[in-house]
Amino acid sequence: MIKTLAVVGATGAVGQIVLDEINRQGLAYNTLKLLASQRSAGTTVQVAGQGGLQVELLRPEAFDGVDLVIASTPDEVAADFIPGAVERGAVVVDESAYFRMDPRVPLVIPEVNAGAAAMHQGIIASPNCSTTQMVVALKPLRDAAGLKRVVVSTYQAVSGAGQAAQQELLANTEARLRNAAGQATVFQHDIAMNLIPQIGSHKEHGFTSEEMKMVRETHKIFGDDSIAINATCVRVPVMIGHSESIYCETEEPLELEQIKELFRSAAGVTLVDDLANRSYPMPRDCADKPDVFVGRVRRDLTNPCGVNFWCVSDNLRKGAATNAVQIAKLLAEQAVCAK
Repeated sequence: MIKTLAVVGATGAVGQIVLDEINRQGLAYNTLKLLASQRSAGTTVQVAGQGGLQVELLRPEAFDGVDLVIASTPDEVAADFIPGAVERGAVVVDESAYFRMDPRVPLVIPEVNAGAAAMHQGIIASPNCSTTQMVVALKPLRDAAGLKRVVVSTYQAVSGAGQAAQQELLANTEARLRNAAGQATVFQHDIAMNLIPQIGSHKEHGFTSEEMKMVRETHKIFGDDSIAINATCVRVPVMIGHSESIYCETEEPLELEQIKELFRSAAGVTLVDDLANRSYPMPRDCADKPDVFVGRVRRDLTNPCGVNFWCVSDNLRKGAATNAVQIAKLLAEQAVCAK
């Protein structure tokens, strides 16, 4: 059991789901501390089994005596406070992007590379939401037949850009229905009734930062830079739930029923695949659920090693809060953070 658990960013959208996931997953602790910025410090948050807890100010002294931290903050905040928390003896599960590609920091999805967690030096990173669901779905195929190539197109919900993005979608949709123009503040263009084929900033060779995250994080999680990965990331006017169209090539051919059985038996994956009865994963149906959902499974018509499938997951759950709490529970069970 964890003696003292701290949740940083407890009043944010993901932080609230972290608290729900702690309860749902049964992560055991003796004492819970909620930490946030000056703006939220002093507020009271309802926590299952704890009643109302007052949020403390995020500052170095707040980590004295803390064993484990689950942090959901912007990159710059993570860079500022996490080293100090580790110096005070805490192990930090970080949901920001700041430490993900640091070679000293394991990038962990418990269903995929749980063993990497034991290699931490005080920090464990949780991957990008779009990477997480893809890698969870690819793992059973890779384990069974190897993996040579991945081509993925994402259809990412606005909640991936925060609460302000959700409000912008709602406001701009209402404006469009009145034949008025929407204001693009969070996104590069008005997202209402629209698609924006850019998530993140421009990077090398015309790819965006989000697309390159999927490439580099997948290589790190699988420990294999030889996998050819090509990503196109698109923002869509959906509130919650990232969808991905994935084509992959395995090293050995698999029969269609083998592929489906691999998905059925994979940890963290739910297969929903009955085209004749119009049954397949959709973001609205998958919202508020912790699994990665897979459907529309097909073999390539011309390549015996090619597999096509559709993948949907709640980006705030498995893409963020659920995975972070799973890592924390893994640490508790392995007694990695025991004093």
